[in-house]
Amino acid sequence: RASASPSTDVLITLLSLGVNGYKHLLKERKEMFTYLSTELKKLAEAHGERLLETSHNPISLAMSLKRFHEHNDKAVTQLGSMLFTRLVSGARVVPVGSEQIINGYTFQGFMSHINRYPCPYLNAASAIGMKRQDVDLFIKKLDKCLKTLLKEKGISGAEEDIEKETSANIEDDDTAELIENVQIGLKIPTDMVDHPV
Repeated sequence: RASASPSTDVLITLLSLGVNGYKHLLKERKEMFTYLSTELKKLAEAHGERLLETSHNPISLAMSLKRFHEHNDKAVTQLGSMLFTRLVSGARVVPVGSEQIINGYTFQGFMSHINRYPCPYLNAASAIGMKRQDVDLFIKKLDKCLKTLLKEKGISGAEEDIEKETSANIEDDDTAELIENVQIGLKIPTDMVDHPV
């Protein structure tokens, strides 16, 4: 039998928020969607990709991953793995031509919205509770993963992008990213990192 705990949690949360609190969260989510859309579009263009048009979807966005597909199809799924290990669990990478058989039924374009989407893509959603700093951190991590993967796979243009960053800056970024991940994972307030007890 299914547990009633999730339903009870939702009820308690909604009652504690009230109508005004819930409406405020919805308004905030719409603002974050616009911000995420703008930042993801900039990042996509910087990497020779594009933000896919999803005019009837006010929550999720998608970015093409054509450069990876043209050179190495496994790079598409590797990007999803890289993001997951960096604690980016909401993004979803969808490869082209994935096929899955479940209970004797064959699903073409498994995980995709249609059977034969013309290119692989990355999904990102603007969820309730998302803040501006969450978007900034996601974009930063995605950018870093894209640059690393492009360099690893030897895709043209990637070397020049990465050479612009010095090794010292990269080490500083890695350290800062690790601290951010630990803070997020352990819910440590930022002031405690600066002034440990």
